Amino acid sequence: MKKLLQISLGIVTSVGGFIETGQIATSAQAGAAYGFSLLWAIAIGTVCLIFLIEMSGRFAIASHHTVADGMRERFGSNYFLLTLLIVSIVNLLVLASEIGGVTLALQFVSGVDYQWWALPVAFIVWLLLWKGTFGMIEDGVAILGLVALCFVVGVFVMDPPWLEVAKGLVPTLPDKQPLHYGFIAVSILGAVIAPFLFLFYSSGAIEEKWDKSFFGANRVISTLGMSFGAVIAAAILIVAALAYPPRGITDIEGYDQIAPILTPALGKWGFYLFAASLGITCLGAALEASLGQAYLVAQGFGWNWSEDAKPRTNPAFSLVYTGFIAVAFMPIAIGVDPLQLTIFSMAITALALPFGVVPFLFLMNDRNYVGDHGNGWISNTAVLVIIGLSFIVALITIPLQIFGG
Repeated sequence: MKKLLQISLGIVTSVGGFIETGQIATSAQAGAAYGFSLLWAIAIGTVCLIFLIEMSGRFAIASHHTVADGMRERFGSNYFLLTLLIVSIVNLLVLASEIGGVTLALQFVSGVDYQWWALPVAFIVWLLLWKGTFGMIEDGVAILGLVALCFVVGVFVMDPPWLEVAKGLVPTLPDKQPLHYGFIAVSILGAVIAPFLFLFYSSGAIEEKWDKSFFGANRVISTLGMSFGAVIAAAILIVAALAYPPRGITDIEGYDQIAPILTPALGKWGFYLFAASLGITCLGAALEASLGQAYLVAQGFGWNWSEDAKPRTNPAFSLVYTGFIAVAFMPIAIGVDPLQLTIFSMAITALALPFGVVPFLFLMNDRNYVGDHGNGWISNTAVLVIIGLSFIVALITIPLQIFGG
């Protein structure tokens, strides 16, 4: 019964990391500009993420290592420092975007400009990490994040043409703006396959002392949990496809346009449910991104680390997330546009994925770490193909989008 409860919580808490400002922004943009035709990007990204999350849990159970300390031990300090630099830049952009998401939610309900909320939100994120435990972070905010199911309700209220929705799961070439289409596709993939998710997950497996009896539970949590989050992300895209084009909106230029996304389905309550979904899920993701960065640095350098321990017993670990939060809130405080920051950071995430994922695949095929629990050819191939394609498309579209306006 205890393990069943842990599995149930694990599935529910997946919403906290999966649905956040990146998913909301990229799905809304995709739905407004291209209807249902980019649903395949969410589906493919989710398949890749399920493989990676399952691997990171299996690696922690089989080797009693986290992904970060396995990389340092297997590839040496120099390579680890390069990986640390790249992943840290990505995590910093993601954390700034998540803080921006919470501040926008507060702006929508209070009328006070989002910039003024940046410092209070950063302080709340830090305080929850300083005072909280791993279980509180993982379960508490994520359970509140179930409010995001309002997007699924919105889909059924709006009753989409299901055959057209199903066609969106098949990758197709666009009939307009192929560059922008590709840029949004890699942004969706970057939002789905965020590196902090599997860093956080493998650390959680160690924090919760998973043993070999958790191999099955790990597969269930990673598969159902990520699929659960993907259904909500797909619901956002479908609602956007139904809500915006009939009103002549095909290009989302700011969160002010995204905020009323649920009002055609749920009336005025749709606005407040959107604000609650944005604020709570982004707060959960900000906590996980901050912890994921602290785990990466502390594990890589061999420091003491545990969110369950008092900060005075892990001062370096606590200092990492403190400094990280202190830097990440600044772009929002000085007025950087949260939507542009989010879309850009998600595309950069897709570009950086090979640097963290490829060495992880080496670890998953090294019997010295995982023994008889290594990868099969299907998971190796699926992850390599998806990550490789994401990298190539991002490499082509990001410079052209930036310099082409």
